[in-house]
Amino acid sequence: MVTVQNVQTKKQRKEFIAFPLRLYKGNPYFVPPLYGDEKKIFRSDYHYYDDAEAVYFLAYRDGKTVGRISGILQRASNLKWNQKRVRFTRFDCIDDQEVADALFSAVENWAREKGMEEVVGPLGFSDLEREGLLIEGFDRVSTFEEQYNFPYYQKLIERRGYEKDVDWIEHRLSLPNGPDDRLDRICDKLMTRYNLHFGAAKNTKDFLDKYADKFFEVLDISYRDIYGTVPFTDKMKKELIKNFNLVIDIRFVRIVLDENDRPVCLGLCFPALGGALQKSNGRLTLPALFRVLRAVRHPKVIDLALVGSVPEYTNKGLGSVLINELVHMMHEGGVEYCETNLNLEDNHNIINQWKIFHAEQHKRRRAYVKKL
Repeated sequence: MVTVQNVQTKKQRKEFIAFPLRLYKGNPYFVPPLYGDEKKIFRSDYHYYDDAEAVYFLAYRDGKTVGRISGILQRASNLKWNQKRVRFTRFDCIDDQEVADALFSAVENWAREKGMEEVVGPLGFSDLEREGLLIEGFDRVSTFEEQYNFPYYQKLIERRGYEKDVDWIEHRLSLPNGPDDRLDRICDKLMTRYNLHFGAAKNTKDFLDKYADKFFEVLDISYRDIYGTVPFTDKMKKELIKNFNLVIDIRFVRIVLDENDRPVCLGLCFPALGGALQKSNGRLTLPALFRVLRAVRHPKVIDLALVGSVPEYTNKGLGSVLINELVHMMHEGGVEYCETNLNLEDNHNIINQWKIFHAEQHKRRRAYVKKL
């Protein structure tokens, strides 16, 4: 018999975080989130709780944990998109339909209690969290930004009555050659035509001091119509800046300014951190910290994190400028390949940009929805 309990005690909170680490022990493709970040979700001052609330469940059989799930009522998202949805996230369980049904039943009942009409996911509090169920690419290492899951999760979710809402695809980008002189000239002309220039910074702190506020403004504008996004709050910005201090390397950041030094376009890549955190199960032990710092300083792989531009420059070719800069980043940094992370499958403006690379579409993720 399967029982489900609402996570309330310190012991249950630790078990909620630890369960997937046991479930995926020895799996070479699973990359854990930072353990410290996962602990924060149980704090009352967690930076998302001004606009959202969450519930956490554990499933047990014969006294043993066999699954977990979280439900999120993201009010800012529902207001923005005029929806009545609860999001599910952090779903992990053994390959057992009874366990999955019990977990989803708990979230669905909670959603009904809140007056909601649909459950959707996997989605976090915002699109800056891990989202989407992996349905293709199970033999590839997950990036640090995204979640790995076993193939059987798809079966468990679909048998519960969930259907596709959207798909994302991911690409692995390798350089065909070095930088392209012809593309360099085209990009230089575009920058000159629109009186644009790249923002300069001495180091990460200098970059954040100069551009952080405007950086978020560009992201808010450029991502406002993208599936699942919510506006940045001051607490979200503060938390992201704190995280950026650890992982941003200004070699892999580009910000384009107009003649008034207003940011109009940006691209941000992170050195891939997955391998540095696998051995420590996401804990920043001293050896893990050394591995992270080494990965930041000498990355062989980078993850494409954020790309955006303000509307008046969206159709003026600045995407090509950023792609050309990505080529230079990889070439000059000795990077072997770049992981794009998630692109909506119908976002052809972005996906078409990858044609300049040796681009392999190697992963697919899905968000599911169920009407209650």
